[in-house]
Amino acid sequence: MHLFNAIAVLITLAALFSFINYRFIKLPATIGIMMIAMLMSLGLIALAPFGLDPGVTKLIAGIDFNTTLMVGMLSFLLFAGALHVEMDDLLENKVEIAFFATVGVVASTFITGTLVYYAAGLVGLSLKYIHCLLFGALISPTDPVAVLGILKSAGAPKSLEVKITGESLFNDGIGVVVFLTILEIATGEAELSAGHVAALFATEVAGGMILGLVTGWIAYLFLSKVDNYQVEVLITLALVTGGYALALALHLSGPIAIVIAGLLIGNRGRAFAMSDKTREHLDTFWELLDETLNAVLFLLIGFEILILTVQQSYLILGFIAVFIVLIARFSSLAGALVLLKPFRTFARGDLSILTWGGLRGGISVALALSLPASIPVRDGLVTMTYVVVIFSIVAQGLTIGKLIKKHH
Repeated sequence: MHLFNAIAVLITLAALFSFINYRFIKLPATIGIMMIAMLMSLGLIALAPFGLDPGVTKLIAGIDFNTTLMVGMLSFLLFAGALHVEMDDLLENKVEIAFFATVGVVASTFITGTLVYYAAGLVGLSLKYIHCLLFGALISPTDPVAVLGILKSAGAPKSLEVKITGESLFNDGIGVVVFLTILEIATGEAELSAGHVAALFATEVAGGMILGLVTGWIAYLFLSKVDNYQVEVLITLALVTGGYALALALHLSGPIAIVIAGLLIGNRGRAFAMSDKTREHLDTFWELLDETLNAVLFLLIGFEILILTVQQSYLILGFIAVFIVLIARFSSLAGALVLLKPFRTFARGDLSILTWGGLRGGISVALALSLPASIPVRDGLVTMTYVVVIFSIVAQGLTIGKLIKKHH
């Protein structure tokens, strides 16, 4: 299908499902759209033996989800999220956020991988430990897109919201680096060595932060020289697209570069380089873009079920993995909180909210779908990822607000 036609179909369906959800179902927009898409997918699967498929399966099969999200959408979604995060709040919680996004992700990767390795034997599967670690790496990062959308309506206390938001904005960048490192080892492209891992981390993460600061500062200087909201919105678009493309070309972390640039523009740029009129238009533009891309992304997650190759044993392991992922997140966060307790105070219930509020979303699905065919258990890992992500978005996403109200 021609690219324009594919985009037209996806946006039309997103708009239709958004309308149906708003008028009749009344769930949070992204969850409602995803669930309608899933129901439609199941309907199409049931009708397929009768030859009644209007071409949606073919359309979804032709979309490279990994490229669409990781290269096409992610930079816009991260920038829109970072634009509204207060730097002072972030700095106030910098130790917790840094700890959760680094040590937390790595610890969660190994806890998940190890538990899945042993759980696989219970359902009659023999998985290599490195492949279990690969699953741990792709499922450990919490998804900023899913998290930010839910937190807006959940009414979390400011400090807790900053911790969850800050972690989710940074840990997908860290998570992608961990995933790529383990993937290189799994495919035999690299030997496991502390030096190699440290070099990759330093290049991707530190390089991404520096690039984000440099490109963000250049954009800030441009913004400070004009007072025309059309030009200024265009400058932010150039920052996001150009900055992300440059990061990919230099093999640096694009997500981290864009988050840093977004924080700089959202704080310093908003305060010193924009008029009230520009601020209003900029916020409206990025909010609309964010909502539109979110709708399309969750529509795609709902439709991905059409192209899954499902094996019963991996489906069962996926349901077991739901609990494993929650245990791993709880354990890694509990360890971090114990280590940070002498320096930081945490309210009662923070651990349970942080655990349950760590939603998995499109990033995990994109990483799973990016696995090469040379990984023999690729389809199984994709199935497991999908089960965990759907549970996370639906069950955790719909109940996190109630959990927050219960504790606060």
